[in-house]
Amino acid sequence: MGSDTVRAERTADEEAAGRRREQRGWYVYDWACSVYSTSVLTVFLGPYLTEIAKTVADADGYVHPLGVPVSAGSFFAYTVSASVLVSIFVMPLAGAAADRSGRKKPLLAAAAYLGAGATAGMFFLDGDRYLLGGFLLVVANASLAVSMVLYNSYLPQIATPEERDAVSSRGWAFGYASGALVLVANLVLFLAHDTFGVSEATAVRICLASAGVWWGAFTLVPLRRLRDRKAPPSETAGRGWRQLASTVRDMRRHPHTLAFLLAYLVYNDGVQTVISQASVYGSEELGLGQSTLIVAVLLVQLLAVAGALGMGRLARTYGAKRTILGSLVAWTVTIGAGYFLPSGAPVWFFVLAAGIGLVLGGTQALSRSLFSHLVPAGKEAEYFSAYEISDRGMAWLGPLVFGLTFQLTGSYRDAIISLVAFFVIGFVLLAQVPVRRAVRDAGNPVPDRI
Repeated sequence: MGSDTVRAERTADEEAAGRRREQRGWYVYDWACSVYSTSVLTVFLGPYLTEIAKTVADADGYVHPLGVPVSAGSFFAYTVSASVLVSIFVMPLAGAAADRSGRKKPLLAAAAYLGAGATAGMFFLDGDRYLLGGFLLVVANASLAVSMVLYNSYLPQIATPEERDAVSSRGWAFGYASGALVLVANLVLFLAHDTFGVSEATAVRICLASAGVWWGAFTLVPLRRLRDRKAPPSETAGRGWRQLASTVRDMRRHPHTLAFLLAYLVYNDGVQTVISQASVYGSEELGLGQSTLIVAVLLVQLLAVAGALGMGRLARTYGAKRTILGSLVAWTVTIGAGYFLPSGAPVWFFVLAAGIGLVLGGTQALSRSLFSHLVPAGKEAEYFSAYEISDRGMAWLGPLVFGLTFQLTGSYRDAIISLVAFFVIGFVLLAQVPVRRAVRDAGNPVPDRI
């Protein structure tokens, strides 16, 4: 074996070791921020903010933020939907700045700590401060979205095409594991709040604020492990919200990438709405207590770890696209069954939670890794800014449909069944995307299985 071959092998080994080190740091950001998605967005904030709004509602059950009449029961859903307006302005700007400068870490740090600070500030949501709650939710959601644009854009740089499904799945698994761990602590505090000398409302506020502290503390790890890379020349010169339009125009040269993004936007709207509104459905429609909701979400978290890893393995055999399509069928069946859940029956709610958990992590992880193959080199953050608009609670149409359906019908059952359309339409759109051709058109190598 010649010296050049030895040096080449040594270099390859060193590069692989460097990638693994970055990958381990990358996983930890999911560990850090997913507690916000779980404890705040999914479990505590929806029911808590809804109750605060109800305490200040008028005789007809309406609150009036900025003079606009809003059903107190729809306020949380509308606030989640409204947060996308902020995100549309900031995500494309952050993505383009990262691609032009190559300095993703400072932007990631700024977004993460702004979101963590807003979440920690939720400790002060007492009395009638529903407007403060709505404001902090918008700030935290928008900050999370920006940070996820930057976080996701590292994936093509730290993982080879063959590694991405597995790496993306492990990241989601880390996130769900941390969510489960913190939810156990939340459950202990909530159920034993008298033992700790605090009221139930104070216990909820501590759970909300602790998610922000967790998010900020563990963000230090990826900030140490991830590397900034020299930015390649960019053809895109748009700024601010016009950057998004510029990105979409650029995607017209990659119509199959745009077609996938449209399919993802539709079905992920449904996923994100289920995540953010399930606890409201359980508490308001099914009459379930907060402790039951915590246990149900804990079950989702635990099964989502196995689901993300299991669907990652399925993707190695059947390809990411076919595996995602199978998960959308499962989503449709599960949410359809949710319409018929009897009130006051925690066991059936746990069955629903188990069904959601088994497909939740895999759907999100494989969608992220599949999209990473469709992004032209050098435009990762820019394209992921468009991707992230419909991710992690930033989906606007689903919460809007959910809130409007409740406001018009007064039934959360009607609201939950309306979400089935997102999964059916998303399935049809995704089935028509020729992913192998899309990867080639983006100028990327085509994996054996995709």
